[in-house]
Amino acid sequence: MTRTIPLFTLEGVPDATITTHPFTTQDGLGLSLLRFVREPAGDVVLVIHGLTTSSDMFIMPEHQNLVRYLLDNGFSDVWTLDCRMSNRHPYNRSMHRWTMDDVALFDHPAALRTLRAQVGERRVHVIAHCLGSVSFLMSLFGGAVDGIASVIANSAALTPRVPAWSQLKLTVAPAVMEYVLGFPYLDPAWSENPRFTRGWLFSKAVDLFHPECDEPACHMLSLMWGTGWPALYGHDKLESVTHARSGDLYGATGFHYYRHVLRMVRAGRAVKYDPADARLAALPDDYLANAAEIDTPVLLTTGDRNHVFADSNVVCYDRLKAAAPGRHELVVFPGYGHQDVFMGRNCHQDVFPLMTDFLKRQGA
Repeated sequence: MTRTIPLFTLEGVPDATITTHPFTTQDGLGLSLLRFVREPAGDVVLVIHGLTTSSDMFIMPEHQNLVRYLLDNGFSDVWTLDCRMSNRHPYNRSMHRWTMDDVALFDHPAALRTLRAQVGERRVHVIAHCLGSVSFLMSLFGGAVDGIASVIANSAALTPRVPAWSQLKLTVAPAVMEYVLGFPYLDPAWSENPRFTRGWLFSKAVDLFHPECDEPACHMLSLMWGTGWPALYGHDKLESVTHARSGDLYGATGFHYYRHVLRMVRAGRAVKYDPADARLAALPDDYLANAAEIDTPVLLTTGDRNHVFADSNVVCYDRLKAAAPGRHELVVFPGYGHQDVFMGRNCHQDVFPLMTDFLKRQGA
């Protein structure tokens, strides 16, 4: 394939000093942070991707991306995390058995220790998306991390909810894909595999059910996440080049995270996947149990056309408001869905100003 935009490019953030900060988790994985700095002073912002995406969703060169917007609007020291769910690391391309509990207990605390070693005691704010948001709030509300000035949690948080068709897929697909078809993971870029290989054939089969566009990776993503044609975003919200490089911006994933999402959906809140797992004894079984005691303000955001996590954050806001009245906030973006909140062509006009306003108010 010929790429219009290079894979894992940093060209979307000019006029910043960019450094990579590798770190190791307590359970033995090598992960990484990217730091974009113009001046090592003031409040710090850590940005966290969702499952199968990466830092790249926040530094896209084809539009005014989140990192560049933050740097241009008063936040001169921005970090992005690539946790074990990132497509910049190989961990999703296996039949693993990690859950979001592992991310909450091992990835986020280790990332913050690495960040703190560089920035000291300055205020740290977090902007998180999708299962990065769910897992970070599990880490925060579960007591694995503290000292966070504020959090912006997009699309889902501590009460994941999905459409009925998505719940059926979550119930059936992991076992069918692993044990019947023998796939260790799903990959939106399977259409780029050699002709007549299993992944290529699977992608062609999915294409038959998605006539809404001519991008096979977009079709695969609608199978992997949510309910819709397309499911993750509105076509009208994206630059054409963003849509065309979907196979680069989203990576492969194994199926065990889906099992944890299903368990939370059925429970109606964020819960531990396996309460008997001794490795995770430091985490609570119910992550909302001590919500009243967490004094970090959370801004819950979502699009009103979210076909992945539906009204999850509206429901979560109501739950957090009942536990701690006046502490948390909710913003619903008209016309937006799940992923286009960060990857749309006009996010710098419609979305990012509201986010930076919240961060500045919490910093003050």
